[in-house]
Amino acid sequence: MTSTTPHLDAQRTAGVSPLISPALLRSELPVDGAVAATVTAGRDATVDVLTGRDDRLVVVVGPCSIHDADAALDYARLLAAHAETLRDDLVVVMRAYFEKPRTTVGWKGLINDPDLDGTFQVNKGLRIARSLLRAITALGLPVGCEFLDPITPQYIADLVSWGSIGARTA
Repeated sequence: MTSTTPHLDAQRTAGVSPLISPALLRSELPVDGAVAATVTAGRDATVDVLTGRDDRLVVVVGPCSIHDADAALDYARLLAAHAETLRDDLVVVMRAYFEKPRTTVGWKGLINDPDLDGTFQVNKGLRIARSLLRAITALGLPVGCEFLDPITPQYIADLVSWGSIGARTA
């Protein structure tokens, strides 16, 4: 908001911060060969189960939403090891939800408010989310994410093997 055009801006807008472009974030945190292989294998396995070519079950397991990247990565390490023992029967996908669909007030998720303090450092949240997805898939564990709008997938969809569309709009 500039002082020369206050009448043009929303009266309740405290400030505006530029949003990093998806292309820039993807170039800062690229997908390597091992990560791409995990994402592709997770997508292919899910399609095979859904189309009946594979008789395993797809299970999407993990926290309701991620608020602590270190704890999520610890969980992913444990899940990856366990998933390996179940691979003949299950396609295990780690639930890695970063946004909370809210119709009213409340925490909007790691991408929107990574510090859980109402500062809404979205660029920081996007970097944390993308970094975490890279780390999880580097373990050989595919991830599933919920998408609430057409913006966020531009930043992380290349790292996601299974996606859902939120039941409520953000």
